Amino acid sequence: MPTKRKPNNKKNSEFIWLSLILSIIIIFQIILSLSTNNSLKNLNTETDTISNNLNLLNSQLNQKINNIDTDVQGKITDLSSNLLNIETDLGKEISSIKAETSADFSGIISNAINSIVTIRTDVAQGTGFIISEDGFVITNAHVLSGAKITRAITAEQETLPIDLIGYDYLLDLALLKLKGNYEYLNFGNSEEIIVGEKVIAIGNPLGLSFSVSEGIISAIDRKGDNQLPIYLQTDAALNPGNSGGPLINTDGEVIGINNFKLAGDNLGFALESNPITNSINNIGIKKLNQTIIN
Repeated sequence: MPTKRKPNNKKNSEFIWLSLILSIIIIFQIILSLSTNNSLKNLNTETDTISNNLNLLNSQLNQKINNIDTDVQGKITDLSSNLLNIETDLGKEISSIKAETSADFSGIISNAINSIVTIRTDVAQGTGFIISEDGFVITNAHVLSGAKITRAITAEQETLPIDLIGYDYLLDLALLKLKGNYEYLNFGNSEEIIVGEKVIAIGNPLGLSFSVSEGIISAIDRKGDNQLPIYLQTDAALNPGNSGGPLINTDGEVIGINNFKLAGDNLGFALESNPITNSINNIGIKKLNQTIIN
């Protein structure tokens, strides 16, 4: 009778343990793989965050650099403008000092002459001057009396058409307008005028274009034919053709408009600057709804 073989329990046990160990290893590898994937995802997320932060910082840095560059350019422009203004103001100051100390009005005249125009009509001739960059001109109203045609002749001898805006007959003023942009004269405050200060009158006496005469303020608040005490008396020579031209102080400011003279020597009269500005602005508001002189 054959002998039965006993089951090999030892081998079975070893197989079970081996399977268990292999399972544990596989599970560990799976866990390790999942953990590694999560770590990589977290690392990618952190990398993206760092990259975004770096981009933001770079953008902010570029913006600050641009702001600094704009600020520097603005300051350079302001400095250049200030230097130009200083140079212009210094030139005016030098001209004023020369006029006050040595009666040399050459600097004042060279600055003013381009703003003077000859007013020529079909019946008469006088003087006018430009009072704004956009070409407003004033003269005496009587210069235009009876005229049908009016032209302006500039310092460069260019003849231009000129339009009449309005009159103030009481003060003998007329406001006209040239087309284009021009150099212009500023007004001074006639309340600050003192007797004895030096002045020049620019005009076209007897057809002699752009002539200049020098004098002083002989009196203030004289009465004219309108019985208003708003005229300056000067010994600067005024002759026919000077009417409507400016009377200018040593600062290059208009303090009057040459108006008339009396029989005798050195008795010229100019309407004071403050009544001029008031009258011209009234004409501007009435005719154009705007202020002409600020």
